[in-house]
Amino acid sequence: MSVESKIKEALAEIERGVQEIIGFDYIKELVTNYFKEGKTYTIKAGFDPTAPDLHLGHTVLLQKLATFQKYGAKVFFLIGDFTGMIGDPSGKSETRKPLSKEQVLQNAKTYEEQVYKVLDASKMEIVFNSNWLDSLGTRGMIELAAKFSVARMLERDDFEKRFKAQSPISIVEFFYPLLQGYDSVALNCDIEFGGTDQKFNLLMGRHLQRAYGLEKEQSVVMVPLLEGLDGVNKMSKSLGNYVGITQEPKEMFGRILSISDSLMWRYYELLSTKSLQEIAELKQGVEKGELHPKVVKENLALEIIARYYDINAANAAKEEFARVFSKDELPSDIPVFTKEKGIWIAQLAQECGLCDSNSEALRAIKQGALKLNGKKVEDSKLNLQESEYILQIGKRKFAKVIIK
Repeated sequence: MSVESKIKEALAEIERGVQEIIGFDYIKELVTNYFKEGKTYTIKAGFDPTAPDLHLGHTVLLQKLATFQKYGAKVFFLIGDFTGMIGDPSGKSETRKPLSKEQVLQNAKTYEEQVYKVLDASKMEIVFNSNWLDSLGTRGMIELAAKFSVARMLERDDFEKRFKAQSPISIVEFFYPLLQGYDSVALNCDIEFGGTDQKFNLLMGRHLQRAYGLEKEQSVVMVPLLEGLDGVNKMSKSLGNYVGITQEPKEMFGRILSISDSLMWRYYELLSTKSLQEIAELKQGVEKGELHPKVVKENLALEIIARYYDINAANAAKEEFARVFSKDELPSDIPVFTKEKGIWIAQLAQECGLCDSNSEALRAIKQGALKLNGKKVEDSKLNLQESEYILQIGKRKFAKVIIK
């Protein structure tokens, strides 16, 4: 393959699944210089460690960073331990509660453990923005604040809405985009990554690089927000439509298998390491009836689980799923609980972890989702007597109960 063909292929992979790119010509120049002269360049992606675990929605950005690593980029994986104590106001309707230094560092530690499962450690550096923001000092902060006007800050959509609604906006929230932009100055980076909801903050980096006299203006790459398992809302733990990368392999497998056949291609595009050509061939095979969608979906699940665990764990998850859901057998590792006789069925479901509350258990009974020894529970007032039972909700939650 010629150098020009390699560059064309690289740029196609870079654009794959991206919502918007600002400064594409500069990216093209950087990639061209890598293939023709071996020159590397730098990318920054910032993460405020406000929660300890990542899900597949977060890894859309990580996958794109991994793509850039293949084409000459060194990644600065920036953990916002300083800015995380402020809290990103993007899309928020009220001031966020700041995190303590201890909370931020604990969450950051889990990020470090998880990120190496996607990115090439030899082509990246984990950095903490407290390294330069702590030393900025009062004079530096005043100089930074002077680089941007309040009027321009209020052009930001979420700030504008809160200002019109007379909702409080803390001065420190105005500093958040400035500090994120200053990270780009401190790292002298060529490209910055973020979600589509981060556009204002990402453009701030370009503005401040000019304001501080750098001889470059970073390009901005914005990735879309991944739809959750429901195919409607963005992936979110609070909505329960997520696949966590630290979940048990069998749980990950079942969740990925639950997505619709049409949504499967979106997941392939944003999460798989297969090339666009390979994905197009799979899609064509399904359309022609040569490949079954379930098999293609299973292969996606295997690829994702192998990335965060290993291929043995992925294959074991597939076998367990087939054993339980295709052959109507029980899982091999059902948790066992011992309870006193007379316990109420709804309370039992809650105490065994099948439901978060008694009311949720009652809803499951009403919907016919709660089973006892394979039969639907119809009596919501049922009290269990001495015996052994298999309690089940849906197709993935089981508990063995010994009533004494």
